[in-house]
Amino acid sequence: MENLDKLDMSILRELQKNGRITVTELASRVGLSKTPCQVRVKRLEELGYILGYTAIIDQKKLGSRHVAFVQVTMIDTKTNALQAFNDAVREIPEIEQCHMIAGNFDYLLKVRTSDIENYRLVLGEKISNLPFVKQTSTFVVMEDVKDVASKVI
Repeated sequence: MENLDKLDMSILRELQKNGRITVTELASRVGLSKTPCQVRVKRLEELGYILGYTAIIDQKKLGSRHVAFVQVTMIDTKTNALQAFNDAVREIPEIEQCHMIAGNFDYLLKVRTSDIENYRLVLGEKISNLPFVKQTSTFVVMEDVKDVASKVI
């Protein structure tokens, strides 16, 4: 972050609020003229601070209403076992997030499906068959209280 100044951070905050904002409007909001703003955005993209632009989709409206978090405990945590697990997880579309955890289990997965019956199939047929899985524990989401993308500070 040593390469970023207050204007860069303002640009990131504004783009995070609305990735479709015009350069003219963005420049106005951060206090720059259009060309310098455009140059800064390009620089932020090239440096990898901006990874891409995407639409945030309401998964519930698409029928994916069921969310569960799954704790995964591994049989083996050597590098090759972890890599095999990581590679396999990336192939399961129902797994929205996968985090390696420092704690009394190894991974935490966020899994989204249409309903509990579909989740049971994903758990039994896909997650339980991932490489080196010893045990899983499921926590079903009852209500989304806060669910936002990462915020720029």
